[in-house]
Amino acid sequence: MDDLKKVVRRKASFRSTMKAVFWSFLGIRKNSDYEQDAQQLNPVHVIIAGVIGAAIFIGILLVVVKAVIAK
Repeated sequence: MDDLKKVVRRKASFRSTMKAVFWSFLGIRKNSDYEQDAQQLNPVHVIIAGVIGAAIFIGILLVVVKAVIAK
C-alpha cells in the first residue's frame, strides 16, 4: 500500500505528462526518455492525459471528415 502512495506522489507536472503522452501518440520516443518518464510521471496524470489526447484526436478527425464531406 505504501508503494502505491509513493507512485501517486511522483513529482512530474501535468504539463510534462501531456508532453510525454503526445510524443507517445506519435510513436516518437527515445528509450532514455521513456525510462525517465516511467520513474517520474504520475500514473493518474497519464490516464487523464491519455483520455484528453484521445478526445482531441477524435475531435480533429471529425473536423477533417466534415471538411472532406462538405466539398
